[in-house]
Amino acid sequence: MASASRRRPEVIVEFLLDDELLFLAVRNIGDAPAMRVRVRLEPSIRGLAGQLDVGGLALLRQLEFLGPGREIRALVDSLASYLERQEPRAVSATVSYADPGGRRYRAIIRHDLAVFSDLPAAVRRS
Repeated sequence: MASASRRRPEVIVEFLLDDELLFLAVRNIGDAPAMRVRVRLEPSIRGLAGQLDVGGLALLRQLEFLGPGREIRALVDSLASYLERQEPRAVSATVSYADPGGRRYRAIIRHDLAVFSDLPAAVRRS
C-alpha cells in the first residue's frame, strides 16, 4: 500500500462494450478518494436512440465523491444504434478532480469508438 503522502486519486473515463451495449464508465483507479469529479466530452454525443445528451448526465457534471477502486457506469446506447446514427467515433474526455486535501488534477483521455465496430459479436465484451 502506498504511503499516505503518495496516495492520490486517479480518475479515468472509458467506453465499454458489453453484450452489444455501449457504456460510459467513470473509474477511480487510484488509492485515494476523488472529490468534485467533472467530465467534459468533446464532441458531445447522444445516446438512447438519440434522446439522451450523454455529456449532460449528472454523473459527468456533478459527481462529488468517487471512492478508490470504484466505478460508475451509464448506458449510452446499443452499439448498433450509436453507429447507425453516425455519432462521433473520436471522443475526448477531459476529466478534472481533486484529492481530499484540495489538490487538483486534470487529464484528457482520447477514445476511438470505431474499434468496436469490427469486432465479431461473440467477442464484444469489455
